[in-house]
Amino acid sequence: MSLGGNIQDKSFAFAVEVIKFREEVINERHYEIASQFVRSGTGIGANIREAQRAESRKDFRHKLQIALKEADETKYWLELIEQTIRPVPKALFDQNEELIKILVTIIKNTEI
Repeated sequence: MSLGGNIQDKSFAFAVEVIKFREEVINERHYEIASQFVRSGTGIGANIREAQRAESRKDFRHKLQIALKEADETKYWLELIEQTIRPVPKALFDQNEELIKILVTIIKNTEI
């Protein structure tokens, strides 16, 4: 099964931005939040990449559902950081939302 480069590229670019922004959260001495944020934010692309080697359509869809859960968790951390620590660049929110929309579409269109 193949997703093509679009979502892989977008999730990788998002992970790079997450890692960069993590440093700003660490500078505010919020180490645990920074750690959770970077785990979920980079987990999206890791699970998308893993889906490429899925053993079946069911496995493919399941891995993308995990990526979607990671994207939803990342949205939570972004909102929490925005409300309690510092402003979050709008681009991060936008990239995260775009990944969520793409994943939902792919999952809905993947028959098992």
